[in-house]
Amino acid sequence: MEEGAEAMKEALLTRNKRGQLCVDGGDDRRYLGKRVWAESKMLWRVAGPAIFGRVVTYSMNVITQAFAGHLGDLQLASMSIANTVVVGFNFGLLLGMASALETLCGQAFGAKKYHMLGIYMQRSWIVLFACATLILPTYFFAASILELAGQPPELAAQAGMVSVWFIPLHYSFVFVFPLQRFLQCQLKNSVNAIAAAIALAIHLLVTWLFVYHYKFGLFGTAMTLNFSWWVAVALLMCYVYCGGCPETWNGLSMEAFSGLWEFLKLSTSSGVMLCLENWYYRILIVLAGNLKNAEIAVDALSICMSINGWELMIPLAFFAATGVRVANELGAGNSNGAKFATIVAVITSSIIGVFFVVLILALHDKFAYIFTQSRAVINAVDKLSLLLAFTILLNSVQPVLSGVAVGSGWQSAVAYVNIASYYLIGLPVGVLMGWFFRLGVLGIWAGMIGGTVVQTLILTMMTVRCDWDKEALEAASRMDRWSSIQK
Repeated sequence: MEEGAEAMKEALLTRNKRGQLCVDGGDDRRYLGKRVWAESKMLWRVAGPAIFGRVVTYSMNVITQAFAGHLGDLQLASMSIANTVVVGFNFGLLLGMASALETLCGQAFGAKKYHMLGIYMQRSWIVLFACATLILPTYFFAASILELAGQPPELAAQAGMVSVWFIPLHYSFVFVFPLQRFLQCQLKNSVNAIAAAIALAIHLLVTWLFVYHYKFGLFGTAMTLNFSWWVAVALLMCYVYCGGCPETWNGLSMEAFSGLWEFLKLSTSSGVMLCLENWYYRILIVLAGNLKNAEIAVDALSICMSINGWELMIPLAFFAATGVRVANELGAGNSNGAKFATIVAVITSSIIGVFFVVLILALHDKFAYIFTQSRAVINAVDKLSLLLAFTILLNSVQPVLSGVAVGSGWQSAVAYVNIASYYLIGLPVGVLMGWFFRLGVLGIWAGMIGGTVVQTLILTMMTVRCDWDKEALEAASRMDRWSSIQK
């Protein structure tokens, strides 16, 4: 056993000596430029379609929210809370649990153990379906929970009603998240993008039909979002089942029920890691509902969060691309390749983030018109635009570092980092600034940004101090262990 481990280590070190020449050839700038160009092409092969697919998918939520906003301020606030808070809380957990596939499928694909990808996806369906059913009561009791959290009774009641209408959307996450990660780990993100584009086109048509033509109002806006997400599920299912992935999909198998406990543990770690991030700024909207003029505060903040979420689809695409690139390189035993992929991804995402910061600052008093004509809400959004720009800048780095964590399998450690930085630092400081110093939404948001800064600094330190050779060895060990579980 020890001889096998030593042989593996020696092989990895030999491979990485060759890879080191690509990183350390500082005198040959032209060679380094070719190396950056080659890595950028591999990164954008995943990130490009992922950006398009995620922006298009998120646009369905924005379109639904915009239609609700033109029905009235109460309708916008109730749709925002139902979609951003209630659905968003569960979305974050299920999305995080599905990200376990980015570690396992990415490393299995890099190690050329293709048959395992289909088994992993089926295990993810089983685990996510069980989890989705366990958290279903959050929809039925949403009105009571929101009222206990301090939301005005009328707003809580309507948001609770809309939440129940979103139960079909809730179950679509069980299937679409594993399907998307299954495909992206095989560098088939263009399939995800095409499915999202078709779903968006259908969503626009159905929304116009239900809301404007048939006048179904708030109920119609909710139903269109349910329908469109299930269209995306059906399209991806058809692609996989009809022979789009012959090497990685061999049909439904009872083998998916083996090793579920180990899979559940990794999925739970992934879920906790990402849902703590996803929940963080959604709590901001709940806290805003406890302020004076809650309806205006919630509307303004939800518009900022919608713009932030829209732009966040780009860093999240780099999160996915970085996770895939790091996992593929570690699975193949190329530790220096994983390190170089991390550097290129962080720099690229940061440059894009700076561009959007400039755009937000230039349009600080105009972008709210997408959602509302209310002068009070537009003025409130204008006051929050600087914090929105700073949040976007942070978000251009932090998700990429989280992608490194997912690709390397550090989910458990990062979950503790998120708890400390977000919930022991950022949230208490935000509450203190919002109420004690009477800074309102500005204070709450500014304090919570502090938590994001702390988290980003810690993830940066973890990444800089990472022993990539050790990570490559652990990836090889993980693949052997999961293969033995399969047998």
